[in-house]
Amino acid sequence: MMRNRKVNVVGGLSAWLWLLITIVPIYYIVITSLRKQSAYFTEGPLSIPENPTLSAYQLVLQNDFLKYFVNSLIVTLVSVALTLVVALMASYYVARSGTRVSAGVLRLILLGLAIPLQATIIPVYYMIVKLGLYDTLIALILPSIAFSIPISVLIIVNFLRDIPGELFESMHMDGATDWRMLRSLALPLTRPALMTVGVYIGLNVWNGFLFPLILTQSSSVRVLPLSLWTYQGQFAVNVPAVLAAVTLSAIPVLAAYIVGRRQLVSGLTAGFGK
Repeated sequence: MMRNRKVNVVGGLSAWLWLLITIVPIYYIVITSLRKQSAYFTEGPLSIPENPTLSAYQLVLQNDFLKYFVNSLIVTLVSVALTLVVALMASYYVARSGTRVSAGVLRLILLGLAIPLQATIIPVYYMIVKLGLYDTLIALILPSIAFSIPISVLIIVNFLRDIPGELFESMHMDGATDWRMLRSLALPLTRPALMTVGVYIGLNVWNGFLFPLILTQSSSVRVLPLSLWTYQGQFAVNVPAVLAAVTLSAIPVLAAYIVGRRQLVSGLTAGFGK
């Protein structure tokens, strides 16, 4: 069988090419952030720095980077947590009810996937201002939750439908309520889907730029994507400082992926076994 197996040369070369395209920009960002400002103009763009230094990171950390980091962390964690709670309850109702009402609710929720975020920014801005939430972290959290629910429900519903119905019926015959089945059965078994949704939403919220740009103004509630744009203006010539800020902002997302990579793959393949 090993002798008859054909080698996919085109697929292998394409994979190595894609890896190269992905790795080179990351390599450039990291090594450039370790250069001095003066060395950036004299050394080769892809060469290893002759005198690596953390001066760019020190400069970024001295300019309120930690404050922006904490703001982004609060917005991301709260948005992800509330979205998972709402999406799990809605998905459980849709997957277990099986009525026309639940099917209509699912279609209504999934309708949000067809609405571009950019097309709603004016109504969202108007509502946030009328609620008195403009220039607050809550103004970033609420829209992030609303636009994350449709894709979250889609993933979790497909995962819940893969769970054998006999398990729910068995618990129901033993006197378990829906809340008990949701907490003791659905929640543990949908952990891969929840991890998938959490990483996906966290990545989108963490890198979100439009909502912070439109719904906030003061530096006290500024988040990382908007602060990176500010650093680009502040360090217009100091490219290593800008890329140092980019590197620091990517660390939490990378850590989240490393922790949940196995559940992420399992959650993405939910519903394809039927």
